[in-house]
Amino acid sequence: MQVPINEDFMSKTTARAFSNIALVKYWGKRDEEKMLPQNSSVSVTLSDMYATTTVEFSAGLTKHELMLNGESYFSGSSEYSKVESVLKRIKKTASTGLNAKVVSKNNFPTSAGFASSAAGLAALAVAASKAIDLSLSKKELSILARYGSGSASRSVLGGFVKWNRGEKDDGSDSYATEVVSDTYWPEFRILAVSVSNLRKKIKSSDAMRRTVATSPYYTKWPKEAERDVQKIENAIKKRDIKSVGEIAERSAFSMHGLMMTAKPPILYFLPKTIELINVIAQLREKESVNAYVTIDAGPQVKILCLKKDIDYIKEKIAKINDIQKIFESRPGTGPQFLSDHLF
Repeated sequence: MQVPINEDFMSKTTARAFSNIALVKYWGKRDEEKMLPQNSSVSVTLSDMYATTTVEFSAGLTKHELMLNGESYFSGSSEYSKVESVLKRIKKTASTGLNAKVVSKNNFPTSAGFASSAAGLAALAVAASKAIDLSLSKKELSILARYGSGSASRSVLGGFVKWNRGEKDDGSDSYATEVVSDTYWPEFRILAVSVSNLRKKIKSSDAMRRTVATSPYYTKWPKEAERDVQKIENAIKKRDIKSVGEIAERSAFSMHGLMMTAKPPILYFLPKTIELINVIAQLREKESVNAYVTIDAGPQVKILCLKKDIDYIKEKIAKINDIQKIFESRPGTGPQFLSDHLF
């Protein structure tokens, strides 16, 4: 699709996209440039953790401008490179030389293990496409967002989402599809527990690259993950919290286990991470509460459970000292357009 844009064109659009938590993790790329994963993954979009992004294309800009959470980023930074990757494809599709000003902010900690890149780059893809007057399908938006961050490909959809690995070298079959909508399982809940507001010392992409290159156990991961994807899709459709939770825990612990066997080892867990894991395990074993954990590349713990158990679980977590914040979410919607802009 080619859409010629007059160089006097100016348009500003703001979009909000929601973070997602992978239940079956993606860990490892088969193509770094196209951001193609070694395995498919399944996630749930979160209703209450989001990025808000305003994009304006203007003839007055000699290069792209990026501000994230009040801080400016410039060419050479990883944040700028991710945004540039998405905007480069948009400019090519729209047949324009215009550059964009991008201002984005999150309502949750950034680069701390809460999938902030997924939310921010999905919001960028949606806002920038509309600002430049492109009409893209969900499939096209998912592929576009993927070039900024693999997990962003999932945040262009709501509910429970599968990111298909794909087989083609050009990446045209690697995009997200809906497993079930955000209203399919109204009792499902996610508690995202912040144990630290500090930025990660090792970025996810670097940790992923090191794991693939140096862990002697990585070769088994892709096939195991694909099997888990099939199992968890069935469990989600049955609204089976026990099976969903068990598969999600296994996927998370397997991913972190691989990182611990990298050279040098990668360890994101903090003491509070371990403490939370043990608290949830005890709730299951001693009190038969259906609660399970999943952890992305960071120290933060996400608890999967049902609405009826939320208050009791939060009561138990509250007894742990120095918990930073708890975000409560249900399955969320896809991106939204907003009338209020950030600049």
